[in-house]
This record gives sequence, C-alpha cells and structure tokens, in this order.
Amino acid sequence: MNHKGTVKMETERLILRTFQAEDAEPMFRNWASDPEVTKFLTWSAYETVDTAKRTVESWMDGYSDLKSYQWAIGLKETGEPVGSISAVKIDDRTESVSIGYCIGRNWWGQGITAEALKRVIVFFFEEVGVNCINACHDPRNPNSGKVMKKCGMSYEGTWRAGGVNNQGICDESWYSILRKEYGRKKHPERIWDELYRKALEVQNGRKISEYVEAGGVAAAILTPAGNIYTGVCVDTCSTLGICAERNAVFNMLTNGEQEIAKVLALMSSGRTGAPCGACRELMVQLMPDTYKNIEIMLDYEQKKVVTLGNLTPEWWI
Repeated sequence: MNHKGTVKMETERLILRTFQAEDAEPMFRNWASDPEVTKFLTWSAYETVDTAKRTVESWMDGYSDLKSYQWAIGLKETGEPVGSISAVKIDDRTESVSIGYCIGRNWWGQGITAEALKRVIVFFFEEVGVNCINACHDPRNPNSGKVMKKCGMSYEGTWRAGGVNNQGICDESWYSILRKEYGRKKHPERIWDELYRKALEVQNGRKISEYVEAGGVAAAILTPAGNIYTGVCVDTCSTLGICAERNAVFNMLTNGEQEIAKVLALMSSGRTGAPCGACRELMVQLMPDTYKNIEIMLDYEQKKVVTLGNLTPEWWI
C-alpha cells in the first residue's frame, strides 16, 4: 500500500482535513461531550474541554506518520468540525483498513457521515491501494450499519460478544467492501465481462460416460453481496440432469447466499441466452417478491440485457 497520511479532501458539503488546535472547543461542544453520541463507542463522553484539547494534540503529533488517518469532518457552510472519521486499524499484510466514525447529534439523519465515508473509501482504494475496507457497529445502533450499506459495504456477519463499548461486552456487526467490488460499482458495465470470463473458465463440454455429458453450457451468477458463483450443465439419459443456471444457484445456496442480482448463461455455441423455464421457476421461487429485478444477459455480443420480469411477467402462483 502507498500510505499518504491525512490528506485534505472535499465533497459536495464537506471538507475532510487534519485537526487543528482550535478544533478542540467545537469538538467538545458538537459531539465529544454528548453521551448519546458516545453511547456505543469505546471512549466516554468528555467532561471538560481540556480532554478534547489533549486528544487533538495527540492527533496533531501523529500526523507526521503517513499511516495516520484522522480526519475532521468539517462543514463547508460553517467551516466548523461536526465529527471525525479515521482508520482505526491498518493491516499492511492483508492490505486492509478498519474505519471508525462519529458525528454530532445535531447532524444525524442528514447523510453527512455517509458522504464522508464514501470519500474516504474512494481515497483508500484509488490512492492508497487498499484491498479491503471494513467497519463494525453494535447491533443496537443500526443506523451506523445503514451508513455502511449506503456506501456499498456488504454485511459479513455478527461477532457475538466480540467487543467492548460503553454498554459493556457487546456484539459487533461487521461490514466490508473489496477493491474488486468497488470497481464493479464504479464501472458496472464491466461486471458482465467478468461473469462471461467466469462462465468460460468452467465451460468444458465433455462426455463423462455412455450416459452422461457435462459442461456444454456454463453459467455465472452475481449476488448482491458481490460474489460470483458458477455451474455447468449435466445431461443424462434420464431425468437426473441439471441446467448450468440451477447448478450455479445450488452452488450459491451451498455457500450461504440466497439472492441473485445477475445471470449469464454461456451456450456451447459461444453465445449467451435466456434460462429455460425450469431455471426461471427456481429463481422466482427463491425470490418471489423481487425476482423481476434479476438481470439476464440475453446477448453478450450486443450487450442486450433483460430482467427476469421481462421473461416471466406473470408467475403461475
């Protein structure tokens, strides 16, 4: 990773910058002295502005280290800091950073934290070269998780009794986003190329026995979490065979996921096509309320994409 330190950054409404000595008073006033803000944090609300001064001084002393990332979240409108966002853990071995943030109660619900986090995510992926950005929150503070979701992070799971905050021993719900997932979100058109490559990698039409052939058709599916699962068709002389799309779906289910975002089926001719009726039916039954939003690559060469709702506008149930 190419560490750069706490560089100044801007968004539509915010300036993310280093803390200065004069920030201690607004820090104390705007968020650090509020027990509601620190309720689920690991440090208690400050009782005096002197504590804020010492904290700011320690951050300022650390800015000479390029691995120090501690931003004040300042409003362009007033120039005053209303919160902070930082890299609370850096692991060069795994090329990952863990992000922590807090913001004053007067600015809750305005999308400011998400705006700051989105800019920090861009910085770490595009300038520092991070591979994984993660963050966690106490499940009793769900709004923090909503910020992570809004910024494209995926829920990984909850570590029961995995942490300690001002409420005592607590669960930690973890979210993350990988560089490849960030790239997909930034360039959504490229995901179909990736799905095509993944399907091509497993496509290997061959005769298994006198009664079974496999691999003539290959499929790749993308989940909302950003994971890709593949499968190939298995053709038998009885009803024991399976389509590539369903095979990929079963692979997804085996790995603990159950929602589909995109589907690409690669035929033995090298062209893509629509799933058969049985595969469509399985996807509808898996996602009866949202199946119409599943995107299907109908013609890869022409980049023609349709939804399962186009192919199956009405369900028999």
